[in-house]
Amino acid sequence: MTDTVGLDEQALARAAGHQRRFNALFEEYFDTLSTRLDAPSFSRFTPDCLELLRELSLRGGKRMRVALLHEAARLVTAEPVDGLDAAALSIELLQTHGLVHDDLIDDSPTRRGGPSTYYAYRKQFPQHPHAAIGLTVLAGDLALALSLQAILDAKVPGELRQAMVEIQTRAAADTFVGQIIDLERDFAPTAPDEDVLHCVADYKSARYSLLAPMQLGLLAAGEQPAAFEQELRRYARLVGICGQMRDDYLDLFGDAATMGKPTGTDIRDGKHSYTVSALLSAVGDAERAVVEAALGDPACTSETIAAVREIGERCGVAERMRADMRRHAEQACLVAAGWRPRWRAEAVTFFERLPLWSVERAM
Repeated sequence: MTDTVGLDEQALARAAGHQRRFNALFEEYFDTLSTRLDAPSFSRFTPDCLELLRELSLRGGKRMRVALLHEAARLVTAEPVDGLDAAALSIELLQTHGLVHDDLIDDSPTRRGGPSTYYAYRKQFPQHPHAAIGLTVLAGDLALALSLQAILDAKVPGELRQAMVEIQTRAAADTFVGQIIDLERDFAPTAPDEDVLHCVADYKSARYSLLAPMQLGLLAAGEQPAAFEQELRRYARLVGICGQMRDDYLDLFGDAATMGKPTGTDIRDGKHSYTVSALLSAVGDAERAVVEAALGDPACTSETIAAVREIGERCGVAERMRADMRRHAEQACLVAAGWRPRWRAEAVTFFERLPLWSVERAM
């Protein structure tokens, strides 16, 4: 047991080191971006856009995608690997793109403890709401273009650059499809079944947040991720499902003070999340009426959200969701454990423990 704990502490320390190093790299990237971006000197909106992207990108985030990238490379070698910095920049710029567009789609005023890009533009252009929407879309699009350019600028062989760009382009396309089916899910006349929820989590989150960083890290380290496509996808999907369940669970059953944001957002927005779907399938008619009355009501009070939470706890929804999260996490751990004969043990341990760390964040 002592050895296992020690290895976990080492993995956590490495993840923190990846975060610190990348944050410095990301800041340096934005410090020099204006000199590398071809924009006309008269434009005032372009520097404003870059500053909003910088501010959002540097504001926070655990950089777990960056840790996944580096730990995937460590599956193959402990030696420095060329191309990882460029891949890390690409991954986090794609994340910035997603945050900008997510907040526009969801009409979210805040992100990472500050104003969303959309609301920053709304404040800047209060009399021009269409311009605020347009500039938000363009800011997100610019982040996506910069994400791909980061890899194209990498000082690695052309064949490797091409393969890395293909991974990121496919991940971006999958994420867009995920956003589409996420919106489509909430227009369905009935609560989605588990297969639909899992599919949305896979496309919207797992493929770009987990699968792509792992593929990029392996590729940069000289491995061919295509040879392990099925197991990498299964691992990423399980962890992605677990993470989405955790987020949906915390939205109702989490502690608002700890999270730094109010609970019940998904209910007020009418989202058919894992939690909402579990509620609707578990409650009786009288309790269902309470949940359905709150669902999609932006003026839903905190007292009503508390009542829905109490219904979920009393009907066993919270307990069942925690069990489902742990079950998916344990399945992912087993997938990673199968890598031990092939790859380096310390990095395999990181991937074995990651799913359970995710679950423990919700407990």
